[in-house]
Amino acid sequence: MAQNSTEELLRRPLYVYDLPPESLAGLTLKPDADAITIDEPATPAPLSQTSDASPDTFVGSQACSLCKLSFTTVADQRSHIKSDFHNYNLKQKLRGQSPVSEAEFEKLVETLDESLSGSDSEDSEDDEDEGRQESTLTALLKKQAKLTERRNAARENNSQGDADDDKSSGRPGKGKPALLWFSSPLLPENTYFGIYRAIFTDEEQRQPDLVEVIRKKQLEPIAVPKPAKDGTLPPIAYKGPHFFLCMIGGGHFAAMVVSLAPRSGKSGSTTMNREATVLAHKTFHRYTTRRKQGGSQSANDSAKGKAHSVGSSLRRYNETALVEDVRALLQDWKGLLDSSELLFIRATGTTNRRTLFGPYEGQVLQANDARIRGFPFSTRRATQNELMRSFIELTRLKVRELVPSRAETDKASTTQSKASAPPKPAKPTLSEEEETALLHTSQLQAFVRRSKLPALLSYLTKNNLGPDFEFYPPEQNYHTPRLLHYAAAQNSAPLVLGILTRAGANPLLKNTEGKTAFELAGDRSTRDAFRVARSELGEGKWDWDAAKVPPAMTKDEADRRDDREKQEAEKRESDRRKAEEERLRAEGPRLPEQKTKKGNSIADIIAKTPQERREEEARGLTPDMKIKLERERRARAAEERIKRLQGGVVSPSIITAYTIYIEKGALSGEAKRGGNMLKGLFLKYKAIQEDLEAAIRTQMHQTSSLTTRCETSGSHDGQVA
Repeated sequence: MAQNSTEELLRRPLYVYDLPPESLAGLTLKPDADAITIDEPATPAPLSQTSDASPDTFVGSQACSLCKLSFTTVADQRSHIKSDFHNYNLKQKLRGQSPVSEAEFEKLVETLDESLSGSDSEDSEDDEDEGRQESTLTALLKKQAKLTERRNAARENNSQGDADDDKSSGRPGKGKPALLWFSSPLLPENTYFGIYRAIFTDEEQRQPDLVEVIRKKQLEPIAVPKPAKDGTLPPIAYKGPHFFLCMIGGGHFAAMVVSLAPRSGKSGSTTMNREATVLAHKTFHRYTTRRKQGGSQSANDSAKGKAHSVGSSLRRYNETALVEDVRALLQDWKGLLDSSELLFIRATGTTNRRTLFGPYEGQVLQANDARIRGFPFSTRRATQNELMRSFIELTRLKVRELVPSRAETDKASTTQSKASAPPKPAKPTLSEEEETALLHTSQLQAFVRRSKLPALLSYLTKNNLGPDFEFYPPEQNYHTPRLLHYAAAQNSAPLVLGILTRAGANPLLKNTEGKTAFELAGDRSTRDAFRVARSELGEGKWDWDAAKVPPAMTKDEADRRDDREKQEAEKRESDRRKAEEERLRAEGPRLPEQKTKKGNSIADIIAKTPQERREEEARGLTPDMKIKLERERRARAAEERIKRLQGGVVSPSIITAYTIYIEKGALSGEAKRGGNMLKGLFLKYKAIQEDLEAAIRTQMHQTSSLTTRCETSGSHDGQVA
């Protein structure tokens, strides 16, 4: 019966501030919490919420196997790759150390001097900015390097206090663990309760009995009044302990004040599933991140100069507006923030930290506030749902099966095996001369790669090195054992000429493959440098033929040859272009015929009627575009008619048609001006036509009168006869 009740207890979510009495009974802190590792969590968690899963889980297109994280979108993965968190883990891997979790990295950043937050350099947002790599990440690495030097010096002096050094260094695995583990009689063997250390204040963590602190944290359920339409409660409805949670990054801001007192159910008992009582919440989003490029606009302006596009101006305005909105909200919530037990804040990057912590007039949050905590687990984009998930993760009791770490288990056996096992052969130590030669080799090769001839010559002079200094170790530099060989293999013509003429290197020396420096040259400019050096140094300086160097050539001859070849190449290119233009000019008229012959159907060959051509032109157009096209077609036709009209070809039907177009407003632009001119011509034509008709009528009337008179005169003559 007791076993069934225990299983039922472990199956339901356990809220830290409202634990059942039976779970508190017999609760004891596990002292060696640093030496345990998580085997399998009792309750599964999403991949992006935990870093305890196996490495195989984080293999895929949207996962980071180094940081043990997975992402829902490719954009989140890209922003993670650009983040300081990922770059720091890359540094850890290169140094042969294990990567850290995001919570541990945030703690490392918090240990830095807060002056970084007030610096004038622009920085990134939401782990996407490139500028932050020159501030926070660099400062963190420099600080760890200094602490490492101090620890090494302390070990050489046989001083005490290594534990304090490890604690201050912030090295992964040496700081305080994120979870405190407690054993209970209710749990099976190697199974423990886990509570995040971050929910305890500094004073509570210094208490010798943390179990008693947990008992004092138990709160009575409260009856919550009916919330407002937005789901929040009025501030006067609750005066108990509460947390402030805030996230900002990438133009997203989310803040929430949550009550710690559990919400009572209908029957007076607490609910099985945690239902947080939100006292206040607010989210902002501004377009501040450069799409498909990453980083904030301010960081891009600092790196490349101020852009003058519409998008950049909008992003700058949104950055300023977001800062004003966030600070105004913090001022409105000042009473809630002052009374909060703890402040959980995620503000990665100098710009985001400056938004919250200032300095600015009337700032609410102080960077040195002892209540400020980071989220000891991975978080996603700043949203209200993410804040609620984070609060539940912080305040829910973890039940895990833990096993002793392999290092602690094998400690005794390792100690015994060390005594019996034969000593390993020591690594060969380099002598002082070998170390010096190795240093000179790396420096000289770097000067050659960067084409730093003055620095190279100065280095040889200061260190009393000859121009034929042999690189060390010889087995790694068998192909290019000396400066001249290395410069020739790098195809660095200025270095070759300088090493021969100014440093006095010997071109006769060969590498282990039996090749001189000239034979390693890969382009003509480098080979010409040997010929120019032969000309400047003279034939008696070296046996140039034995060095495989061709006949001498002066610098002017080499330049003239290059200019001549360049002119010839330009002339050939010009001739080619002219020939191509002539070919295109000749083939141009035949291109329509070729296109017609390439048709795949008989319909492409048959000539189309004007109506079919008009329909084909209007295919796929909207009705408005079709009307516009028809007007343009009419305008072009009107222009052609005007041209014919100006040439003396006048047709009454054309004039009548133009008159109709003008009255309907179908013409525009040049066609309209031509139509107005045509209207004047039409009026003149009409007047001429009226005059002509009047003249014709007069002529007809005169002809008719003359005919009548002739007929009358004829009849009269007949009568007389």
